[in-house]
Amino acid sequence: MISPAVAHIPTPAAPARLPEHVPLAVQTRDGVAESVHYGSAIATAASGRTLLAAGEPLAPFYPRSALKPLQAVAMVRAGLDLPEELLALAAASHSGATVHRDGALRILDRYGLNPADLENSTDLPYGVREREEWLGGGGQATRLAQNCSGKHAAMVATCLVNGWPVRGYLDPAHPLQQLVARTVAELTGEQPERASTDGCGTPLFALTLRGMARAFGQLASAKGSDSAEAAVAHAMRRHPGMVAGEDRDVTALMRLVPGLLAKDGFEGVQLVGLPDGRAVAVKISDGGDRARMPVTVRLLEALDVDTSPLTGLATSAVLGGGRPVGLLQATDFLAAPVTFNDPHAL
Repeated sequence: MISPAVAHIPTPAAPARLPEHVPLAVQTRDGVAESVHYGSAIATAASGRTLLAAGEPLAPFYPRSALKPLQAVAMVRAGLDLPEELLALAAASHSGATVHRDGALRILDRYGLNPADLENSTDLPYGVREREEWLGGGGQATRLAQNCSGKHAAMVATCLVNGWPVRGYLDPAHPLQQLVARTVAELTGEQPERASTDGCGTPLFALTLRGMARAFGQLASAKGSDSAEAAVAHAMRRHPGMVAGEDRDVTALMRLVPGLLAKDGFEGVQLVGLPDGRAVAVKISDGGDRARMPVTVRLLEALDVDTSPLTGLATSAVLGGGRPVGLLQATDFLAAPVTFNDPHAL
């Protein structure tokens, strides 16, 4: 007899085909390849032209939280007005530290709203240290502690500014989400192949690595006091600790390379924009988090970015009995020629 719980599990739809990912990172232990991370990656010029590529960067994928800076651009265009550190939090996947939770509350207070207006999922703080401290104080899963609470606070504030309904703001048909969808399409230059729902409940779009790289290049190179893209990028670069948190690689990356804009996403996603409009996009196929940064640093190095401050992010030691016996590092994935059909390639 099938239990009621099992009976309600939806049957997953098989993808049309699997992307043609390639090995991007490898972990060795005493000369043996212990683990291999496959994926796809791309580097684009300010024009959107493909400079470097590996795997299948034109395959649709879900950028997950790497979409947040684009969502923030849509909200600023719609009249959201926040101090820099809170605008950075609106684009954040934060660790759930006190400064993050208080920041989300500040956004709500600024517009006369409260946590009951949020419709994101509940969770414990994302950061390991932050979660331990939260649980040690008797904390439970809440909407404010969840890593997307800054974005959701900004979303309900944007609704209030525009006279849109606050309740139901996550519905894809809501004016806010319609604006976000148009903004994402404009910045990426793509119409999403599919749509879904992110872990926090927000509408999510299937895009390509090239499209996302194009968008981050625009954000990172944007200038002008009237530019929403420039406002979001400036806030994130000035307050990387609000975008992620202490002990987070994205925070370290933005602090170590002046002018660089970075945002990660669940399931092995990393986006980077450079001040000159070039950009990098990475997707690790197994969703593994540890391979994102070695691959990203390898691409930045190939773009002649000074990666000497990024040694600690480019590789990590594999320990055996407390001593180094191997290494996690990027493969030489750029040695193979670009083989996908891209009219924007070199």
